[in-house]
Amino acid sequence: MLLTDPFMEAKEILDYIEKHDYEAYFVGGCIRDLLLNREIGDIDIATSAPPSVIQQIFNKVIPVGLEHGTVIVRHRHQSYEVTTFRVDGDYSDQRHPDTVKFVQTIDQDLKRRDFTINALAMDKKGKLIDLFDGKKDIEEKVIRTVGNGYDRFMEDPLRVIRALRFSSQLGFSISNETLSDMKLVKSETEHLAVERTCAEITKLFAGNHVNNGISYLINTEVYKYLPVMIEYPYIIKLFPNKMKPLQSFSSVIAFFHYLDPAISIHYWVKEWKCSNKIKYGALSLYDALAYYKNNGVDRWLVYSLPSAYYEEFSVLTDILFPDKVTMEQINSIDIRVPIKSKKDLAINGNDVREMFPEITSGPWIRNTLHAIEMEVVIGKIANSKNDLKEWIKWNQHVTD
Repeated sequence: MLLTDPFMEAKEILDYIEKHDYEAYFVGGCIRDLLLNREIGDIDIATSAPPSVIQQIFNKVIPVGLEHGTVIVRHRHQSYEVTTFRVDGDYSDQRHPDTVKFVQTIDQDLKRRDFTINALAMDKKGKLIDLFDGKKDIEEKVIRTVGNGYDRFMEDPLRVIRALRFSSQLGFSISNETLSDMKLVKSETEHLAVERTCAEITKLFAGNHVNNGISYLINTEVYKYLPVMIEYPYIIKLFPNKMKPLQSFSSVIAFFHYLDPAISIHYWVKEWKCSNKIKYGALSLYDALAYYKNNGVDRWLVYSLPSAYYEEFSVLTDILFPDKVTMEQINSIDIRVPIKSKKDLAINGNDVREMFPEITSGPWIRNTLHAIEMEVVIGKIANSKNDLKEWIKWNQHVTD
């Protein structure tokens, strides 16, 4: 195969390892994506060299998983995961192998991998090593386990969700045998670390073939073992007929909360152990959806929604409403909004307080600023100190 630019840069690492009399290959998803002409993400490398040797022959090495034979090599401002050929022992914690045995051949290493489409290796000349017909499965767009599927999934049940994720990202079907094995192991996914599950589900909902992934999510009934859905499995039946890719877990939570507002965003965030950033995004997107339902799209909606979420809001309206709010609509409104935040107002809380010295400070100041903020945003008054003070004088009810 012809090596693309990302591989040509990484090839120097293989060259250097081979100069020290060890084998090295590109492995896994990067080869799959090369065969599919997809954008290349992380490039992983497998080698016969033990981690101690890799640490010696490269200047910048981060020992992220020495016990499993993995280090990060920094080269030309890029990070490459370099792992020693290995075979795994039992997985008593259903995540990490209890023991790892370093081996000398790439063939043994490839046998431990999850799916045939990922059990591929390639040397620096572009020669493919394909022991399990992974290239054929890529051509036929099939997801199939390496060896016994039940054993692969029991070793690490996250592989069940990974299969769903790949079906969403790649648009591949899951082989009948693999699908049957997934159903046998599905209940084990309940015990996975939430953070691991969240990472896979986020990618599933962001996939270009998300309807494919959701179809398998329903078919396998894996959703019944996911956080929140384990208690409210009916929510999957509220899904619209056609989904669109959701680019963040904030969008996923906002989507689910819109389907059933009785399940709070706080609960979604708590059960999925999300960051405050994801919580803030979900709240912002849901508030915008609720406002849009009642008022349509206007200056106040666009002003209130952080610009980082414009595109995600547009996608959500496409899924949930008959009429999609396009980015063109949002941007055309955005450029007409006279201020970007409350800080841009020509007056502040001190100015308002000075207008009414006889009134004790309190929430009325905040309410007044909010009222004039909205009037400025929708274009009813100009953002000048005189105009704002004049409006307040004639609308003193807002100070009550």
